[in-house]
Parts: sequence; structure tokens; C-alpha cells
Amino acid sequence: MYNYSLLETSCYYLIQEQPEGPISLIKVNLETDYCLFITRFGETETTEWRKKQDSIHEILELLSEEKIKEWQAAYYSSEDAYYEDGEE
Repeated sequence: MYNYSLLETSCYYLIQEQPEGPISLIKVNLETDYCLFITRFGETETTEWRKKQDSIHEILELLSEEKIKEWQAAYYSSEDAYYEDGEE
């Protein structure tokens, strides 16, 4: 069992918070004495505060700069697809 205190600011991680839970991509934006401010990427981006001592079942991977660029190209290009049919 891990916790959020192991994560570093400005890094992207694939984590699993529960043993049978979904895999999440997060980025650590800010660290305070007791908490981390993170962005969680899914269908939409959400931000939230997590206590450093909040548990994480598994830290699957710290993404490399190369993988982040590949992911950003795919994630943000699919976001633009919603607007191609004239809906805004």
C-alpha cells in the first residue's frame, strides 16, 4: 500500500486507488505541508486536493516525457472531435 506523499510535483502517474478499481492518470500540480493538489484526467479534467497520507493501492507507472507527449496528442485531439460537427 502506498500513499500520495510518494508522488512528485509536475509528474504524471498512472495509479490504482483500490485493488479492483479503475486506473487513473493524474498530475501533481502543487504540494503543501499536508496535501497535494492534483489534476485527474478522464472524460474531463478534474482537480482536487488529496491528503498526503491518503492511500493508493498501487503506483503503476511514472510517465516519461515522451509518453506524456504521445498521450497529450491523443487526449487533446479527441477533445477537438466534439466540436467538428458544429456543436459548441
